[in-house]
Amino acid sequence: MLAPTSQHPTPLLSSVLDQIGAEIINGTITTGQTFTLLDICARFDISRTVARETMRALEQMGLVASSRRVGITVLPMTEWAVYDQAIINWRLQSERTRADQLGSLNQLRLAVEPIAARLAARRATAEECAELAALARRLTELETSPPSRVGEELATDLRFHTMILHASGNEMFAALAPSLLSIFKGKSVFGSPKRDPVAGTTQLHHELAAAIRDRDPDRAEHLSRIILDENRASSHRDW
Repeated sequence: MLAPTSQHPTPLLSSVLDQIGAEIINGTITTGQTFTLLDICARFDISRTVARETMRALEQMGLVASSRRVGITVLPMTEWAVYDQAIINWRLQSERTRADQLGSLNQLRLAVEPIAARLAARRATAEECAELAALARRLTELETSPPSRVGEELATDLRFHTMILHASGNEMFAALAPSLLSIFKGKSVFGSPKRDPVAGTTQLHHELAAAIRDRDPDRAEHLSRIILDENRASSHRDW
């Protein structure tokens, strides 16, 4: 049965889902634990309809399974829809799971993004090449005259790497962008305000944009790996 909460307002579906989902992710609600729709209703003071919608959302994410005889059973991580943005966000929010999630994202980026850069050097349009160059220039401007907050630099870096995934021409790489680049949100929300968000790789971003523009796939892939290796090393130092 779910532990009671200290307050009993009538929250929105998203609030209930966030609470239960985060508790499953961080282990407060453990694998194999069971509860019922009535437990959800009682804990959050919500209708059976909202509880049922919450359960369905959790089922779609692979966090729980339901049956008439047992009720709702919490599933192990092997069943989770690990690319679901909500699951990634919950893992980043929890101190217990944040390091593992960041590690997985870094490893996934290292596996995918250099190949995307290689493909972009063959397939990127002139407009995409120009956008990459403009974003690299903006990163230099932000490095030369740092803003008071790291938000703009992180956002610019995110746009740069998102552009590479899309410029690859591989629709599956492009579809991975929101999940794959969630690490930028982790840096923005939990990173040190004193840390350089692009880990001193501004010049490498320029060189990567140039390699893609010059149709040099070998160099583009190589530069992408260097950038990601440096960012991974920076993440280990900061986390």
